[in-house]
Amino acid sequence: MTESAKPDVSGLSFEKAVAELESIVARLERGDVALDESIEIYERGEALKKHCETLLSAAENRIEKIRLDRAGKPQGVEPLDSA
Repeated sequence: MTESAKPDVSGLSFEKAVAELESIVARLERGDVALDESIEIYERGEALKKHCETLLSAAENRIEKIRLDRAGKPQGVEPLDSA
């Protein structure tokens, strides 16, 4: 695949990218797709997977946990532990 022919998935929301990725997986699993088309949709699937991973990583970085004081009242926020 040439550089200019790489699938552009950057404008897709996470939900749309996952739905399309699921559709691609189902088509490939059925095995009723011609070889050339299989290669094309597999490459699009790879691009969708990377896009979803990027969006998930960005969302994880934005999640914070609420810090409570001794009385149980919100005191502020801190990064969510990755453990």
